[in-house]
Amino acid sequence: MSKQIEFFFDVSSPWTCLAFHNIQPMADARGAPIRWRPFLVGGVHNQVNRAVLEARADKTNAPKWVQMGRSLKDWAAWSGVTINFPSAHHPLRSVHAMRFCCLMEDEQTDLKRFATACFDAYFTDQRNLDDPETLVTVDTEAGFDGPDLWARSQDTACKANLRANTEDAIARGAFGSPSIFVPFGSSERLYFGNDQLPLVEWALDQA
Repeated sequence: MSKQIEFFFDVSSPWTCLAFHNIQPMADARGAPIRWRPFLVGGVHNQVNRAVLEARADKTNAPKWVQMGRSLKDWAAWSGVTINFPSAHHPLRSVHAMRFCCLMEDEQTDLKRFATACFDAYFTDQRNLDDPETLVTVDTEAGFDGPDLWARSQDTACKANLRANTEDAIARGAFGSPSIFVPFGSSERLYFGNDQLPLVEWALDQA
């Protein structure tokens, strides 16, 4: 079985941002290609993990959330990734950005470049990717035709592709972003989040 990793992601998650950066050198060192799979994490939560949405509504200053905020800053420092979070635009409604990503899925190099630009724009520069004008500008700055992608992102086929990716992830057990699928024997393992990357590394070494 191929060692190809499938990395389902939504650009609205800071932990996904960290995992996106941290998984790349690990995979490169093991000759494991990554297939970037855009999906809509809100759709996942609505179907199979509504507890996340309920917890967000009542997090206030609970010790768990305070600790998670500290851990996020520590992980960002350890990863060498600048994260200014949360911003005034949190939580991000990411559907527009993820449709752009779906349009690039067949060109994985382009998708990785655009996803990098989105993570930088949202988590480092605190730009509002839900605003169409801002999203088109970020896309154009990354070297793409922003207005063209915006127009195509409104097509029924693009919307259907994003739904199909989301349903595929759910059917395979995903419940959040990032959901990382790694070949394991004759099947696959699902790993969730940046902190499970050591297990991704271990699973790749078993292949």
